[in-house]
Amino acid sequence: MIKGYAESEAPREGVVLYGEMVRRGGAAEADLYTYTYVLKAAAKGMDGKVGECVHCVTVRDGFDGLVFVGNGLVNVYAVCGWVESARKVFDEMGERNLVSWNSVINGVGLNGRPDEVLELVRRMVGEGVVPDGFTMVSLLMACAEMGALALGRRVHGYVVKVGLDGNLHAGNALLDCYAKCGRIREAGLVFQEFRERTVVSWTSLIVGLAVNGFGFEAIELFKKMEAEGLVPTDITFVGVLYACSHCGMVDVGLDYLNEMEEKYGIVPKIEHYGCIVDGLGRAGKVREAYKFILTMPLQPSVVIWRSLLGASSIHGYPALAEAARAEIVKLEPKHCGDYVLLSNLYASEKRWSDVQKVRKRMFKDGVNKIPGYSLVELRNRVYEFIMGDKSHSRDKLIYEKLAEIMNLLRLEGYVPHTANVFADIEEEEKDTALSYHSEKIAIAFMLINTAPRTPITVIKNLRVCADCHVAIKLISKIYDREIVVRDRSRFHHFKDGSCSCRDYWVAFARMSLLLALHSTGEMETPADII
Repeated sequence: MIKGYAESEAPREGVVLYGEMVRRGGAAEADLYTYTYVLKAAAKGMDGKVGECVHCVTVRDGFDGLVFVGNGLVNVYAVCGWVESARKVFDEMGERNLVSWNSVINGVGLNGRPDEVLELVRRMVGEGVVPDGFTMVSLLMACAEMGALALGRRVHGYVVKVGLDGNLHAGNALLDCYAKCGRIREAGLVFQEFRERTVVSWTSLIVGLAVNGFGFEAIELFKKMEAEGLVPTDITFVGVLYACSHCGMVDVGLDYLNEMEEKYGIVPKIEHYGCIVDGLGRAGKVREAYKFILTMPLQPSVVIWRSLLGASSIHGYPALAEAARAEIVKLEPKHCGDYVLLSNLYASEKRWSDVQKVRKRMFKDGVNKIPGYSLVELRNRVYEFIMGDKSHSRDKLIYEKLAEIMNLLRLEGYVPHTANVFADIEEEEKDTALSYHSEKIAIAFMLINTAPRTPITVIKNLRVCADCHVAIKLISKIYDREIVVRDRSRFHHFKDGSCSCRDYWVAFARMSLLLALHSTGEMETPADII
């Protein structure tokens, strides 16, 4: 019965039944199989406390040394986010099998530790354990997270070599890896080679196209999927609405939002409404975005209010920014990004006293700004750079290359976009600050260390600024390089002086900053805007 519940949609009942069994006692004593399936039920129900209690009982009864029990404990701790506990159980296991390794590798990967995934896979292979399809999926997910394209390609080669290329899960993970590393053409080739394509396969490529800036292509692929007779899922529609959001197709996005429920019976979730709010904000329709939030059938999440705050800051709506900030404070009061957006909005209007107030509030609340960084991969190693970084052993050569780049940019007519430097300093200092942004340093490093015409991929944790966007377009033209930048919200594919985003968000950002800088009227209130 416990096994049946553990493998059903009601795993909690299996835990309840185990509790009843313990209370009754008598002849019905727990054994190896009991603990294995109770732990499986706890993992499926993401109940870490139950896993912890069962762990104590297995230690008391001497079952904790058995590999099946150990695997169950690793799994339940990992899926509940208790990574340190999962690692501790795994490291203390006297006997490990392939399931043990896959459980801990998958666990650290799901909890955002891709570097640990790589380290564990190396240990696993070093101990003579042969990876299988599940291992490859976890490894490809880690490569995707880190933007480790070269390693992803090596994994692809291994998958083909051992005959796992027919494994649908590995294939979907491979497609996702290429898409998240900015190689959407290679993702498309993987998709074309699938012997069988599920909704997951179609959805992976739709989302991949959308985040890589190919929104129109994503919509066309969605139409082909519908023509094939496949029924989209709620995740498919997230990809479709994301594509509409990032390509300015706001009205099309609203049509798809209505189609979800009317045609497919899928009730829109907060993620779908979030895409619409984001799309309206990106299109400069900030007032409409605010009205849409107020009329949503779901309670707005902190992500949605943060999206409105970002749009209000970019497009020059201080009253709406402060209204959004007030809602965010109620839901998540100490997120550094919200303080930064509000501070930048005040700085764009040269309200330096208000900037100081926001910064003092950050200090008082103990909030630290997350530093921006850029990652690049070279010869199977990932390098990290921060603004003004001089920690690299070849920093002298890097900054010489950076000076060369800036000189060539100016010859091409580049003028630093100093409106992006939200600080009360001289223009010359702003120029210098912009030239030391982490993505520019990372690109200079790659230009030194790679052959001419080799594509460059940069992974950023923050959004790329308008100045870097303009500069990288010109760098791609001057050095004849394809440069892919993955920032926190999308990909930018730079080639021959152009970007895949078609400068959509940059154009609106520039226009709105100019409006904000030249604004002299009285501040509107949210009520006035409605």
